[in-house]
Amino acid sequence: MRTSSFVPRAARSLALMLTFGLGAALAAPPAPVGTQVPGFYRHAVGALEVTALYDGFVDLPPQLLKGMAPEQVQSLLARMFIANDKGVQTAVNGFLVHTGSQLVLVDVGAAQCFGPTLGQMGANLKASGYGAEQVDAVLLTHMHADHLCGLLDAAGKPAFPNATVWVAQADADFWLDERTAEKAPDGVRPMFKMARDAVSPYRAQGRFKTFAPGQALMPGLEVVDTHGHTPGHSSYMFRSGASQLLVWGDIVHSHAVQFAHPEVAIEFDTDPRQAVSTRQSVFEQMARTGAWVAAAHLPFPGIGHVRKDAQGYAWVPVEYGPLRRDR
Repeated sequence: MRTSSFVPRAARSLALMLTFGLGAALAAPPAPVGTQVPGFYRHAVGALEVTALYDGFVDLPPQLLKGMAPEQVQSLLARMFIANDKGVQTAVNGFLVHTGSQLVLVDVGAAQCFGPTLGQMGANLKASGYGAEQVDAVLLTHMHADHLCGLLDAAGKPAFPNATVWVAQADADFWLDERTAEKAPDGVRPMFKMARDAVSPYRAQGRFKTFAPGQALMPGLEVVDTHGHTPGHSSYMFRSGASQLLVWGDIVHSHAVQFAHPEVAIEFDTDPRQAVSTRQSVFEQMARTGAWVAAAHLPFPGIGHVRKDAQGYAWVPVEYGPLRRDR
């Protein structure tokens, strides 16, 4: 009797477990999260700690690339599996360098100047563990809006209350000159106003500074003249022991095209011929020295090396990993 009464109970328990398990298997999963991880990535360069900060993206029409037939551009993009029916997704990156004695931010993103796909750098700076008030110096590679509008917060106040902002004298002379703005094409004129507005409170507070070619700003930092994209476009070479990192701004806008064909310019270049010459020179130097590169418009985190190929050059992105100071 005891055995026979046990069997039905065991069967009922098994049936309940199977039913429960089947129900759990058929239950809907939670809703997709729908957002990306915070956009920051740390990288060691000697004793320096570099934090790449993602501001967002802009879809650039391939027609902006100049000096190559459209079908050739399309072929190069297709080789990289880049669909461009809505434009080529192009990152906007900034780089925070902890020198040991200062926090130096190179470029600050677009803030509200270019719509909802950009303007994330402030949030990503905070997510990375730093506050805007901790930044000691902001170095602008140039004065295009996607590199400087982030100087202001949503209320139009200085986003970096304790930082001195630095830019090349040649770029300031061009972008802050109202007579030059008046002569500019209608489509370009708003860029001049964005530049003036972004730096205005820093100028009023005496925290906007310019530098001349070859001027030393701080130990372990060399300003590299890379003009062409703009009149005073500058790159910044950080050194720590034998390790080097060049934060090069807008040397490249399309990694799929301009590494293989550095002779291709982009419509935003103030002096396309000089921009091409500068790019070729920088590529050659970076490939020869093997220095690290940090780039504003390469796929995030925009850190890697330049390799010389049989034809042109190639981008070798950083491999995700821990902070290593032995390489």
